[in-house]
Amino acid sequence: MIDQRLLRENPELFKAASRNKRIPADIDAVLKTDAQVRTLKTEVEQLRGERNRLSKSVSKLPPEERQAALAESKAVGERLEGLEPQLREREARLEALFLTIPNLPDASVPLGDSDEHNVELRKWGTPRDFDFTPKDHVELATALDLADFQRGGKVSGSRFLYLKNEGALLEMAILRFAVDLLYDRGYSPMIVPELVRETAMTGTGFFPLGREEAYAIEKDDLYLVGTSEVPLVSFHMDEIIPLADLPRRYSGVSSCYRREAGAHGKDTRGFYRVHQFHKVEHVVICENEPEIVREEHQRLLSNAEALLQALGLPHRVALACTGELGMGQTLKHEVETWMPSRAAYSETHSCSTLGEFQARRLNIRYRDAEGKVRYCATLNNTAVASPRVLIPILETYQQEDGSVRIPEALQPYMRGMTEIRPK
Repeated sequence: MIDQRLLRENPELFKAASRNKRIPADIDAVLKTDAQVRTLKTEVEQLRGERNRLSKSVSKLPPEERQAALAESKAVGERLEGLEPQLREREARLEALFLTIPNLPDASVPLGDSDEHNVELRKWGTPRDFDFTPKDHVELATALDLADFQRGGKVSGSRFLYLKNEGALLEMAILRFAVDLLYDRGYSPMIVPELVRETAMTGTGFFPLGREEAYAIEKDDLYLVGTSEVPLVSFHMDEIIPLADLPRRYSGVSSCYRREAGAHGKDTRGFYRVHQFHKVEHVVICENEPEIVREEHQRLLSNAEALLQALGLPHRVALACTGELGMGQTLKHEVETWMPSRAAYSETHSCSTLGEFQARRLNIRYRDAEGKVRYCATLNNTAVASPRVLIPILETYQQEDGSVRIPEALQPYMRGMTEIRPK
C-alpha cells in the first residue's frame, strides 16, 4: 500500500507510475473517495462528540430543559445512524481502491513497455559452442528417463510432469545447494506454509490484481502460494521488530503453484513454465533507509550470480524497465541464464526492492534510533527455481553420447555421481 499523504500531495507521481508500469489505477477516483471519507469522518466525529456532551448534560439540566435536550440528542443519533453506514461503505471502497495503486518506480528505472527495454548491465561466461547437434532438455529428459510429461498430463493436466530417477535427485540437489549457499551467507532457512490466508496474499501485493493467477481452496478460504515470498514476508505481520534484530534475512523452501493464465507457445513446452514447481526464495526485512536498502538489494543479487557461477552457467544481469515492474516493485534486476535450445538468455531469477509497500499492507514496523515507529522495507530474490533451472543444466552439460555431466558443485548432493548416462 502506498503513502496516502504522498498521494494527496503528489497525485501526478502515481498517475505516471500507473501509466509507466501498465497497471491501471483510477487515481482521481481514489482522491475523490478519500475526500468524501475525510469529510464524513469529521462530521461523524463531531456528531459523536455532541451526542456524548448531550448525554452527560441531560441529568444535570432542570426538568423543564430535559425534554428539549433529549429531542436534540435523538436527532443527533438519527443523523449518526444515517452517516455511519455511509462512512463504513466509503472507507471500504477507499481501502479497495488504495490496493490497486502501484508503488512508485525508483528514479534509476528506465522507461519501457517490455523486456526489450530492459538495460543489460553485465554478462558472465560464454555460451557453449557445440561440435555436435545438441538436444533440447525435453529430448534429454525423455531419453535419460528423468521426467514423464505424458503421465503428468494424464494425472493432472497440461503443464504438469513427473521428475524421476536422477531427475528427481538433481532437483533436490540444486535446492539443497541453494539453501546451503544462502545459509553460509547469513540467511535463515525455513520450510514455509504453502496454504495462506487472503490477508497474506493481499499484504504481499499478489492480491487483488493477481487473484486470477492463484489456485484457491474456496472451502477453507486459503490460497496456494506462487512463491515462498508470501509466507516469509508475512511471518512478521502486525509486529514491531526491535532495531537490534534488523535486518532479518530468510530463505524459504516451498512448492509453488501458478495458474499462468494466458501463457502460450514455447514457454509452455517442457520445464520452462509449469503450474507446479519448487523454489528457494530469499527475502530481507530491514530498516527503511535508502543506503541500507541498496546494500541489501545488491547482496541478494550477488547471491543469484554466485549460484549460477558455481554451476558454471553463463548468464547476464539486466535492469528491468518500468513496464516489467510488478505492483509493489520499485526496482528489479532480472538474472537470465543462457538456454541453448532457446538460443537466448531467459529469466531464472528476479531480484526486487519493494520499499515499505508490503510492510504498510502487513503492518510490519520497527522503532528507529530516535524511537520513532516506522514501516520496514522488504526485498526478495529467487535463489533457484526448478525445474526451470534444469533446462540450462541439462542442455549446457550434455555430451555427444547422450549423457549429461553433473556440475561439480552438485556432485556431493548427487551421491557422488559425475554424470547421468542413458539406461
